[in-house]
Amino acid sequence: MRYLLLILALIPLASHAARPNIVLVMADDQGWGETGYNHHPRLQTPHLDAMSRSGLRLDRFYAGAPVCSPTRAAVLTGRSCYRVGVPEHGYALRHQEITLAEVLSDAGYQTAHFGKWHLNGLRGPGAPILQHDRFHPGTFGFDHWLSVTNFFDRDPLLSRQGAIEDHRGDSSDVIMQQALEHIEQQAAADQPFFTVIWYGTPHSPFKASAEDNAPFTDLNETSMHHYGELVALDRSVGALRSRLRELGIEKQTLVWYCSDNGGLPNITPATTGGLRGNKGTIFEGGLRVPGIIEWAGTIQPRQTDYPASVMDMMPTLLELADQPHPAPQRPRDGISLTHLFDGPSDAEAERDEPIYFRYKTSAAVVDGDWKLLTRNFNRDAFELYNLVEDVTESDNVAEQHPQRFESLRRQLRSWLESTDASEAGRDYPEGTVASDHPQPMFWVDRADYQPHLKQWQNRWEYKSWLDRRRKQKK
Repeated sequence: MRYLLLILALIPLASHAARPNIVLVMADDQGWGETGYNHHPRLQTPHLDAMSRSGLRLDRFYAGAPVCSPTRAAVLTGRSCYRVGVPEHGYALRHQEITLAEVLSDAGYQTAHFGKWHLNGLRGPGAPILQHDRFHPGTFGFDHWLSVTNFFDRDPLLSRQGAIEDHRGDSSDVIMQQALEHIEQQAAADQPFFTVIWYGTPHSPFKASAEDNAPFTDLNETSMHHYGELVALDRSVGALRSRLRELGIEKQTLVWYCSDNGGLPNITPATTGGLRGNKGTIFEGGLRVPGIIEWAGTIQPRQTDYPASVMDMMPTLLELADQPHPAPQRPRDGISLTHLFDGPSDAEAERDEPIYFRYKTSAAVVDGDWKLLTRNFNRDAFELYNLVEDVTESDNVAEQHPQRFESLRRQLRSWLESTDASEAGRDYPEGTVASDHPQPMFWVDRADYQPHLKQWQNRWEYKSWLDRRRKQKK
C-alpha cells in the first residue's frame, strides 16, 4: 500500500517530466471581453474558443500592468515592471536582469522572438530594430529575431537580426507565418524551442482587410477595423494550432496565449466584457486579459477562476524546463502554476502569494476574492472590492471590512517600498542601476534612423505621425 501511494504521488510529476517546446503568444491591446468564449456580442473567435476548450482557460488572468512594455518586461523576468526599470511604455529593459530567454537558451532551447518588442527604449510607431541597437532581442537571450520596436500593422517593415524586410499582408498572418517557418525548422532538427510571438494587433492604427471587416461594416470605421484585425489574429492562432498537429508535436508543445493589457476605450461594442476601466487604469478592465494554456495530453481541459498573471510565466516555465531560478536572492512576483495542470485540487483553492500591480501613482493587490487598489498612493486613498461578488468594482466595501482593508493596505505599502528599492537597483550585485542605461526617446530622433526617413516618410503607418512630429518641432 505504501508503494502504491508513492506511485500515485509521483504521477503528476511524471506527466510534466519531459521538457516541452514553448510558444508564448500575446495580443496587443486585446481586452478581456474580446473573445467568443467570453460572450462578445459581435466578434467570433473560433480558434481561440477551440483553444480555450482544449486547454486551461484562466478566467482571472492578469497582465503585468495596464500598458504594454511593462507587461512584456514582466513576462521575460517574472518580476514587476518597476523592479526591472520598465514603469511605462517605451522604456528599455535593463541588461542587469536575467530573462527567461537567456535561461532557456543556456538550457539548450532554440530561442526566437517574432513581432513587437518595445523593450529597447524607443517610442513611436513600430520601426525595424537596427542591427547595432544595444537593446535588441538578441541581447536578452533570443538566438533569432524578426522584430519591430513597437506596434505594427498591415504590410509591415520588419527586422531580421538587423536586416530590414518588407512584408505584405495582415500583420498577424505575416508574423505567424514567419514564426511557423522557424518552428518547422526546429521540429525537423528535433531541437527544443522557445518561440515568442508578440502581435501588433489590435493596437492602433487599425487597417484590416475588406474580408475581415465584412462582419462589422455597420460599425464606425475605427471599430470595424479594430474587430477586423482580431478576426485575422484569431485565424493566425488557428494556423499555429493546426501546424503543430501537422508536425506531430502538439503533445510536446505548450502554447500560452494572453494579451498585454486591458481593452481600449471608445470601441463599439465595448472591449472589456463589462469590467470597469480600460487600458491605462488599475481597474479590472485595464488589467484582466484573456489567458489560455494549451498542452495536448498533459493539461486537463477546463476553466478556472484561480488568479494568475504574466509574472507567473517565468517560474512556471522554468519548472517545466527543469531549470532553477537564476537569481533566487532577488525579489520575485510570480509563482509556478504547474499545480493547475492536472485538474482541480485542494492546491487550487487559494493562491499562496498575492498579485501586485503598480502603474504611475496607482497600485493594487489581488488576494483571492479581494482586491485593494489606490488611484494615488501618495494620498493614501484606498478602495476595497470583493471581485467574486462585485466584479465590476462598483461597491467599495472598505468600511465593512476594516481588518482586511488594513491588512491589505499594509501588504501593498510594504510591496511598494520593495519595488522602490528594486527600481533603484538594490537587487543587483552592483547595488545600483547601470550608468549607461538609456531614457526613452522617439526613434525618429535617433541619428541611426535618419538615413531611413526619406524612404519611409510616405508609408501609411508613418506618414501622419512623422508629419505631426515635424509640426511640433517648428
